[in-house]
Amino acid sequence: MYTSIAFPSKEEYPSYASMYMEYVKKDGSLLQQLKQSLIKVKEFVRSLSQEELNYRYAPDKWSVKEVLVHIIDDERIYGYRALTFARNDKTNLPGFEENEYTQYADTQGRSIENILAEYEAVRMATITLFDGFSQQALIRIGTANKNKTSVRALGYHILGHELHHIHSIKERYLGALI
Repeated sequence: MYTSIAFPSKEEYPSYASMYMEYVKKDGSLLQQLKQSLIKVKEFVRSLSQEELNYRYAPDKWSVKEVLVHIIDDERIYGYRALTFARNDKTNLPGFEENEYTQYADTQGRSIENILAEYEAVRMATITLFDGFSQQALIRIGTANKNKTSVRALGYHILGHELHHIHSIKERYLGALI
């Protein structure tokens, strides 16, 4: 059984994150939701064909595989931010250029099993990290990319960001192939 992590107040995260927060249950079960999402996302991704994994719904959009690696990159970065803020480091952390990260991720040469192995490792590290935070650490506020946010808000952001992109894959990518 995981530690309960209360859903953050709107003052604990920047307004742009609201779109991600809408995807998560607000009942304190963040760690359980992260674990459940890990299982569901792996099952979903394994159900996709090679054509679907490499599909782009527009020439300038990422492939499904690139979206998956973006989810992993984002989770790593937000996990690092959570660790930094939990340890009361007052450094204003930089943002990151998601399009450049994706451009240089060399995703097309990777197998889906390799991507899923990385995804699982990062997710389990995230769950372990957040499960180890005290209630006091979870409410600490830090600044990244000039936005103030709490540690627990970062955890909910990680989950909501993933759910947002999985929803997008189902609607924009797979819906376009039907």
